[in-house]
Amino acid sequence: CEGVNMAQKEEEFDRQREIMMQAQIESRGIKDKRVLEAMRKVKRHLFVPPAYRHLAYEDEPLPIGQGQTISQPYIVALMTELLALKGSERVLEIGLGSGYQAAILAELTKEVYALEVLESLAIAAKKLLGESGYQNIYLKAIDGFLGWPEEAPFDAIIVTCAPEDIPGPLIEQLAE
Repeated sequence: CEGVNMAQKEEEFDRQREIMMQAQIESRGIKDKRVLEAMRKVKRHLFVPPAYRHLAYEDEPLPIGQGQTISQPYIVALMTELLALKGSERVLEIGLGSGYQAAILAELTKEVYALEVLESLAIAAKKLLGESGYQNIYLKAIDGFLGWPEEAPFDAIIVTCAPEDIPGPLIEQLAE
């Protein structure tokens, strides 16, 4: 009986994800087919704490613990589309959080290097991303504004937190 219940829940999440895609993503002008495929494939509800899973496909950021949030789906899609990824890039993500953005990027790039200042979030994201089968995501729990100089240069850098200025080390680590 529990297996049937889980299957029903997954079907409901699939339905909610498709509604999200139509009402929040496509209707707002996201057109990159690869981004749309990644957003359809990655299950956002897995990256949201159980208490908020019923809201996973709503048009809003949600708490993930330690005062941090998972970005609203449209912002993830927009930021990802603006990177104009082709598939062979090495991308640096600053602000790993729950790992949702990293999973989207992993669907679209060769390698994702993700940094998270809060170690407990990095540990939880690493576990979830590993369980989800992602093998092209490399994580570190450090201050992202310093970047990851040993792995630079990066073809793209995405900052999912909100600094007042662009940190100099990140500019230096961006490929021409």
